[in-house]
Amino acid sequence: MLGSAIKAAPVNQQYVLCPHCNLHRGQVVGDGKGGRLCQCPECGPVQIEPQDLAAVVLNEDWLRQKLRLALEINSRDGIDQVGPGIWRLGDARQGPVILARSLSTLVRAPAILDGFRVKGASLRVITPKPMDQTAHPFTADIEWLPLQERFAFYGDGISFIAPQGHRPEETPREPAKPVYGPFSSDFRQVTIPGWPHGPIRLSKGQAAVMRVLWECNGEPLLGERIMTRAESSSAKPSDLFKARSKSPEANGPHAAYIALVSTKQREGIYWMKCAKKL
Repeated sequence: MLGSAIKAAPVNQQYVLCPHCNLHRGQVVGDGKGGRLCQCPECGPVQIEPQDLAAVVLNEDWLRQKLRLALEINSRDGIDQVGPGIWRLGDARQGPVILARSLSTLVRAPAILDGFRVKGASLRVITPKPMDQTAHPFTADIEWLPLQERFAFYGDGISFIAPQGHRPEETPREPAKPVYGPFSSDFRQVTIPGWPHGPIRLSKGQAAVMRVLWECNGEPLLGERIMTRAESSSAKPSDLFKARSKSPEANGPHAAYIALVSTKQREGIYWMKCAKKL
């Protein structure tokens, strides 16, 4: 149920927690029939199933990556281990983010955090919160994010819980200016005539297809070659631009595809007229 958040861990195959009482550990012995028994000091011999010898641990690499995503840390920033049980996750929009396995480590040696302070930006520190910890443990210029209170596990990801349960308001982004015909420099945004809702946002896969068609300079190309060059597993370009709903956000990419991409379905070829060089 926890998916990638956990991974298998090696265990001592000579002793196991009793599958019956889950209180005592007993020695593992053969039952003479190809199976195994746990010699529990309380319950006596108890049959062991394969899952009784399995164990899991937290996938720490998964945790660090998901915390970065939850805090919208730029993917170009790497994760650096800066000490035993201490990692710098990168820089979010509010400043550097530090993850520590133990709060007490940082409280006993506050100088550890001095090297991460950046002028004009806050320093954020993520640690588990001890049960007896009620006061803010750091100086006023450090924002403490208790792991249990400020992050939530869902599905196969982690979400950030802002104070009072509200997410911080995001600064509205100005539309990117067209660079390649109607496209922005990264092809993630496109402007088409007659579309009343402003620039259309494209997914990474949609942008890759548009980039390939643009770089063909209006020359027809087989759909299979387009998808190969776009590094997509879909069969043809139109698969990525199907309207998912009637909302402008969902229907925009479909409208852009219809407006810009020409096709001959029988031959399976596609081209973009506006990409043709004069």
